[in-house]
Amino acid sequence: MARFQVAQIKVSWTALLALAHFTYLLLGATVFQILERDAESNNRNHFQLEKLNFLANYTCLDGPALEKFVEVILDAWEKGVNPSGNSTNPTNWDFSSSFFFVGTVVTTIGYGNLSPSTVSGQVFCVFYALCGIPLNLAFLKQLGKCLTIHLGRLERGMVSLVLAVSLFLITGSLVFLVIPTLLFTYVEEWSYGEGFYYAFITLSTIGFGDYVVGTDPHKQYISVYRSLAGVWIIFALGWLALILNMGARSMEYAISLTYPGFKKQEEEEDNISSSKQEDGSGQRAIQSKI
Repeated sequence: MARFQVAQIKVSWTALLALAHFTYLLLGATVFQILERDAESNNRNHFQLEKLNFLANYTCLDGPALEKFVEVILDAWEKGVNPSGNSTNPTNWDFSSSFFFVGTVVTTIGYGNLSPSTVSGQVFCVFYALCGIPLNLAFLKQLGKCLTIHLGRLERGMVSLVLAVSLFLITGSLVFLVIPTLLFTYVEEWSYGEGFYYAFITLSTIGFGDYVVGTDPHKQYISVYRSLAGVWIIFALGWLALILNMGARSMEYAISLTYPGFKKQEEEEDNISSSKQEDGSGQRAIQSKI
């Protein structure tokens, strides 16, 4: 466990990181509670008012019948069926949509707006994810290595590392964030803020499911639209993973500059841990020979 000295007191880096992590969670929970609780209350009151107005306009219905109809709508939505429109709505399980779905499975995004409803589909999804998630991680790791090599070539061809990283960040942002967001804004008729929100929530694998491309029953999408979105997700994840890794390394570098003894102590403890593991392996090998 890495430790560094602050004001002659040894502080556990793991404890500090845990404290910062949970403090960040508490801060986020407090902010979201302040921002969203009143809006939720207003939306709930508005929905109840709309139900009362509906019952007042359609006196042939009573409260229990309306609640039953609402349950039917919610059940249809949970099974991936859009309750608006009619039976001529596009299917959610054509090849393009299915390709988009398996992309969200192996990347663990899981929007939640679509899932298998049959037992056979659910069983296949489990085993498909068990094999697909490691395969996707291996692919993203290799893609990250390729991008790192490319970044190293940029660094050798430029005077400053900062300039190389800036160029890599700007180019990736344009290709994987700005341009796709513009396309989503145009096709889905979202605001640019909504499109950017969808792109980031998707690439960070948060995947709330409040915004999903290709789900509006009133639009005519090209057949490969969602397939292209799935391909975009795969490659953009590799770029974003490298960016986040660079950010984590930058934080470690900043800490090592602020507390010079931290890096040295961390390396020493890692070396001690590695030595103990090697000694243990050697002893087991000797015992097996005996």
